[in-house]
Amino acid sequence: VQLQASGGGMVQAGGSLRLSCANSGGTSSSFTMAWFRQAPGKERDFVAAVRWSGEGPYYADSVKGRFTVSRDRARNTVFLQMNSLKPEDTAVYYCAAHMNRVIHSSLKNGASYRYWGQGTQVTVSS
Repeated sequence: VQLQASGGGMVQAGGSLRLSCANSGGTSSSFTMAWFRQAPGKERDFVAAVRWSGEGPYYADSVKGRFTVSRDRARNTVFLQMNSLKPEDTAVYYCAAHMNRVIHSSLKNGASYRYWGQGTQVTVSS
């Protein structure tokens, strides 16, 4: 599994961005992919997750109603559509994956994911 995140950039508050995470390796029926983010000086936080089987998606409370995570199985890619962006959404966004099913209680724990992409910067100006 090799993950390549892209789509970050700079946008004004209220704007939108769409992140992509392409997996150049294999998947499984229980494959789980997630997005995390890390702002300067802060811990890495869970954003959203989706299972290849179609279970989910799952979101952090801070992004519910604004962000949408989806998967394209044919393209082995997960997307994060981010709308109504706020300055507090500014962070480096990472995609992560695990070949096995990550149980619900562990979805928000970064240690549950074996594979990580390189991160893409999202900056939201006020």
